Amino acid sequence: MTKVLVVDDSAMDRRIAGGLLEKNLGWIVTYAVDGKQAFAQLDESPPDLILTDLQMPEMNGLELVQAVKRTHPLIPVVLMTAQGSEVIAVEALEQGASSYVPKDQLGHDLCDTLERVVAAAGDRRTQRQLMQQIRTLDCTFVLNNDPSMLTSLVAYLQTLLNDMGLLAEVERLRVGVALEEALLNAAYHGNLEVSSDLRETDHTAYYQLARERTTQEPYANRSIYVEAKLNREEVRYTIRDEGPGFNPSELPDPTDPANLERPCGRGLLLMRTFMDEIEYNDIGNKVVMVKRAASVLSDIEAPEPAPI
Repeated sequence: MTKVLVVDDSAMDRRIAGGLLEKNLGWIVTYAVDGKQAFAQLDESPPDLILTDLQMPEMNGLELVQAVKRTHPLIPVVLMTAQGSEVIAVEALEQGASSYVPKDQLGHDLCDTLERVVAAAGDRRTQRQLMQQIRTLDCTFVLNNDPSMLTSLVAYLQTLLNDMGLLAEVERLRVGVALEEALLNAAYHGNLEVSSDLRETDHTAYYQLARERTTQEPYANRSIYVEAKLNREEVRYTIRDEGPGFNPSELPDPTDPANLERPCGRGLLLMRTFMDEIEYNDIGNKVVMVKRAASVLSDIEAPEPAPI
């Protein structure tokens, strides 16, 4: 059973978030009133995930992210953001937070976001010793636009990174989140041509239109092509869809605080924050994402200390 720690100095907001997780996912929810109280609970009863507000007394959300990354790097932290917290939210993502959900979108996005983060954090260790001896691995996939299939691919590639010993745990999780965002963009905005503007005005209509187009021409027959190149120098993902594309130069700046709460900028912000390099082709239907060597090798690859 998944256990999540909800951290917020507002009793009402704690109960709203916790109630959604208990009712919709059946998760075990515990609570803390600020980062200091939350951090004190981690050794005694570590959760599978922390969901935290940003603006709190004692220890705020950014300070909690930094502390958890230092002492409990296997526990992902997801932010709840509100108006006025945009700048600190961007900094928290850069410091190690796994994702974020605007507070005014909790009912729509909270459960889906946390399920994705928990799935990406899944850790299978079977055959890991053998996999760690692999130095280069190239994979190519051709997928339809079924979100469950895309999520399964992310889980599989996360397993490869884990078994090969590539990336520290927190970085592997963040790369998985970026990969899933890129795949969902390829499906929804690329092949199915569902505008992000619709999501901002009518969340339900956005997903309803996407479901309808999975059975309609020309959208239904379009595929997503994924290349994964994993080695000791870098992790490189190339995602291409068969949609009409877009002009990459017209993308809004997702780090601009004015755009942080907009659903259409969320995926791009996570991709740019969590990867070292993001590059689109000229017509915007292919993106290459790279995590470079400086953060590729995990602790298992670190040299042993010299004998005294």
